[in-house]
Amino acid sequence: MRLDKFLSISGVATRREAEKAARAGRILVNGLPERDSARQIDPVADMVVFDGEKIEYHENYYIMLNKPEGYVSATADRREPTVLELLPERLQRLALFPCGRLDKDTTGLLLLTDNGTLAHRLLSPRRQVEKKYRFVCQIPVSDEGKAALEGGVVLDDGYRTLPAKLELDAGRRSGIITIHEGKYHQIKRMFGSIGNRILCLERISFGPLSLDPALPCGGWRYLSPDEVAQLESL
Repeated sequence: MRLDKFLSISGVATRREAEKAARAGRILVNGLPERDSARQIDPVADMVVFDGEKIEYHENYYIMLNKPEGYVSATADRREPTVLELLPERLQRLALFPCGRLDKDTTGLLLLTDNGTLAHRLLSPRRQVEKKYRFVCQIPVSDEGKAALEGGVVLDDGYRTLPAKLELDAGRRSGIITIHEGKYHQIKRMFGSIGNRILCLERISFGPLSLDPALPCGGWRYLSPDEVAQLESL
């Protein structure tokens, strides 16, 4: 692969920018300055450093984001900041998109990727990928309300949800809910159907992925090879 193409698909620089950077001695290949941006490299075996930053090759990108409130799960929005704006500028240049959505005021685990085939598979209703959320609600959940949610409730548009799993904390106003769908505002609407209201919602897992406790709100990291393999096995 040409060096300038590698830098371009990595979101680091356009081919023209790479050419100028090479002439200026800002690119190292295996520790040595490379003045020819058209040089052929092995993107896996060769080490490329651009302006002091090591650039790693990714056939596809998989990023775990700890989404904060106030950001929409979209690639672009005219009125609201998007989750992609939480990434460094060079990653914003790539064709990344959220795999699934979290409401603007819902926080927690969000997968960003450029692998459309995998995203389609993870979001397919047929696969029923498990999603877990920690919640706080307005009033304690009654035994009847818990049984209704775990049996499947009818939403305001007539859709009947699949059975959920509810683990309630002491006091019954918080806990963990597990669902296998991703309808619009689904959990909020599910609690609304039992006369309750969600006050706080955080996704803590998506399929085999669990929210990294070391990630601060708004923080991100690349998935590990093992995490990617687990996703691809679904």
